[in-house]
Amino acid sequence: METNETRVLEISASARTSGSVSRELTRDLINALDDRYGNVRTVSRDLSQGIPFVDEAWIEANFTPEEARTDAHRGALAFSDTLVAELKEADVLVIGVPLYNFSVPAALKAWIDMVARARATFRYTDSGPKGLLEGKKAYLVVATGGVSVGSDMDFATPYLRHALAFIGISDVEVIAAEKLNSQAEESKDAARLHMANLIHLAPHAA
Repeated sequence: METNETRVLEISASARTSGSVSRELTRDLINALDDRYGNVRTVSRDLSQGIPFVDEAWIEANFTPEEARTDAHRGALAFSDTLVAELKEADVLVIGVPLYNFSVPAALKAWIDMVARARATFRYTDSGPKGLLEGKKAYLVVATGGVSVGSDMDFATPYLRHALAFIGISDVEVIAAEKLNSQAEESKDAARLHMANLIHLAPHAA
């Protein structure tokens, strides 16, 4: 692997695979990152293709010390292990976030549950939990039908900021395409302008 390669993890949370503004804009953002850094490798995780929820078998396996886990435990955690590995390997995280009923899609919440794991992405200390994934950059591309991003009706953006900070990712930028039901083209143009400004100000990869 080349030392100057920028590794991007794209998380697509929209249930729509076509006509999705969050998917459209995350792709624009990744193209802009490629133009900026020149050597971007993207891993895409499409949550609309299905993601399991945490269940009793997963909880039992996760709370069992690694050295004591059975084959059944390892099987229960296998998909989660894959998601955690993708996240650990990424330098930049790009998440497409359509607002569903004022919050994140269920599939995105399930992804958070799968990657927020003690001893893997955070650890407990005497002063409280500490995230283990420091040094990464995250972009949230938030698309809404009628809600203003950052308003009292937007529970998705603060939740994702908090969840990412919990695992150590505190450098988070929000790119908003809001009120698409009434001002679609204006909102997408504003999002792309914000995106261009952010990428222009981003430091070149070493």
